[in-house]
Amino acid sequence: MKTLTREIQETITPSMAIDLLKEGNKRFVNNLKINRNLLQQANETSDGQHPFAVILSCIDSRTSAELIFDQGLGDIFSVRIAGNIINEDILGSMEFGCKIAGSKIIVVLGHTKCGAVKGACDHVEMGNLTALLSKIRPAVDDEKTITLNRNSKNDEFVEKVATINVKRTVKAIMERSPILKELIENGEIGIVGGTHDLSTGLVTFYNETMIVNSQWVNE
Repeated sequence: MKTLTREIQETITPSMAIDLLKEGNKRFVNNLKINRNLLQQANETSDGQHPFAVILSCIDSRTSAELIFDQGLGDIFSVRIAGNIINEDILGSMEFGCKIAGSKIIVVLGHTKCGAVKGACDHVEMGNLTALLSKIRPAVDDEKTITLNRNSKNDEFVEKVATINVKRTVKAIMERSPILKELIENGEIGIVGGTHDLSTGLVTFYNETMIVNSQWVNE
């Protein structure tokens, strides 16, 4: 697989970028990863980088974006924080990745059995973690379908909160970054939310959160 150059990156559209990630995840699930010379890629990208995607995911040790999407050095910007939440630093990083470095898609990626989401469901308070989990708490409050056992021991509740949290983050990116919103509305980049299943490795994208070529996608 060729190392991404500016010329190659410029030919990639937002919809093509999503397809590249889907194809990579399919390879991961089927244990058919591309054979890459990572040392060669390190050398080829030492003077510059042209990733096609910015992926915001959790710090969970099982959710490495490069691995689950089968990407090499220089292919994606990977932003990782517990609970895949956003703040001004992460938004700034995304703005750099898309506006300056030319990435074509933003992915907000949650995952099953997320410890941060479980902590928010249980109202955990501990040091600086308290402030982080407070950013997930609105997703807990937004989940209205389950009325009993609204805690981390209820797997269904946890997964529903995790999904809401991803969708809230996608919406917040649009609301809090005029730069990214303009790029999305102009069709220069896309945005989508999704979930990584830890058991199967499969990533499922939420069509109702997907904007590509400046259009909402609902399939």
